[in-house]
Amino acid sequence: MPYHIAPKLIIDGTLYTLLAFSVLTWTVILFKIWEFSKDSYYNRRFYNRFWDVPDLAAAKTLPSYVSRGPQARLASKGYAWLDGRQQSSGQHLKYRGVPAEILEQTLLMHMQKELRAMESGLTMLASIGSTAPFVGLFGTVLGIMHAMHEITESGSTSLDVVAGPIGDALVATAIGIAVAVPAVLAYNFFLRLVKQQRSDLENFVVSFMHIAFTSDIPTKE
Repeated sequence: MPYHIAPKLIIDGTLYTLLAFSVLTWTVILFKIWEFSKDSYYNRRFYNRFWDVPDLAAAKTLPSYVSRGPQARLASKGYAWLDGRQQSSGQHLKYRGVPAEILEQTLLMHMQKELRAMESGLTMLASIGSTAPFVGLFGTVLGIMHAMHEITESGSTSLDVVAGPIGDALVATAIGIAVAVPAVLAYNFFLRLVKQQRSDLENFVVSFMHIAFTSDIPTKE
C-alpha cells in the first residue's frame, strides 16, 4: 500500500465513488421510468387514433399532440417514404427494387434508432451493478489494511481496538452491495420493457406495411 498517500483519503475516495454511483443509478432509474411511461402513453394514444381513421391519408392528418411517441415517429417515416416514392416516380435509386422490402428496411432501421434511444442508460446501470460491489470490496480491503497497520503500531490486540476499525472497513462492502442491488434490478426491469417495446414496434411495422401495400401501392415495380 502506498503509505505516502493517506489511507483514509483513499478509503474516503472509495466511499465518494460509491455515492456518485448511487446518485447516477437513481437519476437513470427516475429518468427511464419517466421515459418509458411517456412512450407507453403516447403509443397507446396514437395506436387507438391511428386505427380509427379510414386510410393512411387521414392518418397523416392526425393532430400533432396525438402523433407523438415511437410508433408515431415510425408511421411518419412510413408516410415520408411513400410520398417520396410516389413523387420520384421510381427515378431515385433509393426507391428502386421491391417496394415492400425497401419500406421494411427503412422502418426497421428507424425502429433500431428508437430502440437504441430506449436502451440508453441501461449500460450504465449494468456497469454500476457489476462494479459497485468490487469498489466496495476494494475500500474494505484498504480499510482493513489501514486498521491492521494502526493496530500493529499501537501494539494492542484487544477486541475494542480490533473490532472498531475492521467494522468501519466492512461498511464499504455493504454500501457497494446496496448500490449494486437497485442498479441490477432496474437494469433487468428496463430490459424487459425494451423487449416489450420492440415487440410492439415490430407488430406495428408489419401492420403498417400491410395497409400501405394493400390499399395504396403495388408490391412490385
